[in-house]
Amino acid sequence: MRFISFAGIGVVALALAGCAVTTPQTGTVPTAPTTTPATPTTLDAASRQVARNVINSEMEKRLPGANVAPYTDCVMSNATTAELIDIAQASRAGVAGTADSVASIVSRPATTQCISGAAGTA
Repeated sequence: MRFISFAGIGVVALALAGCAVTTPQTGTVPTAPTTTPATPTTLDAASRQVARNVINSEMEKRLPGANVAPYTDCVMSNATTAELIDIAQASRAGVAGTADSVASIVSRPATTQCISGAAGTA
């Protein structure tokens, strides 16, 4: 009688142990997690030119008839690479809001000083 109860306990223990072990499914292949493309961190020449054109057109809207090239240079030199990339990408995607980005850069003290200096020599 004891043999039967030990055998029964052994069968139950093996059955429960089988539940705790993960067994691979046949026909499935583990896949690597998908990664999103990294945001660009370098500004190529084409993107720089797109950003320059956008900034120049925003400056022309504010100062019609004026030579805004020196002001655009001030904005370009005081913008971060990330800001220029954002301006270029937003322009290419047709997203509005580049005016806010340009205004944010223009409002910086260093940009304001540069524009003041450029206006004094013009």
